[in-house]
Amino acid sequence: MEQIGVEKAKEIAKKKGLKPGRVKGTNGIQFTKGSNDRLEIIPWEDFEKTLKSRGLGVYESGGWMKIMKKA
Repeated sequence: MEQIGVEKAKEIAKKKGLKPGRVKGTNGIQFTKGSNDRLEIIPWEDFEKTLKSRGLGVYESGGWMKIMKKA
């Protein structure tokens, strides 16, 4: 998997109908289609701030994205 920037993640998310989300009551973030009651859609700015504050990055391989600790 290769680390990508938030702008690239936005492009991929848009193509796949994904939005940035947070698990309600936590600071856990992930991508969502918005149909899960346990997740709330958050602004991209909040998503990016959470990535930075928790030392996380978005990684991509073959169109799949995953949020992981930066190496």
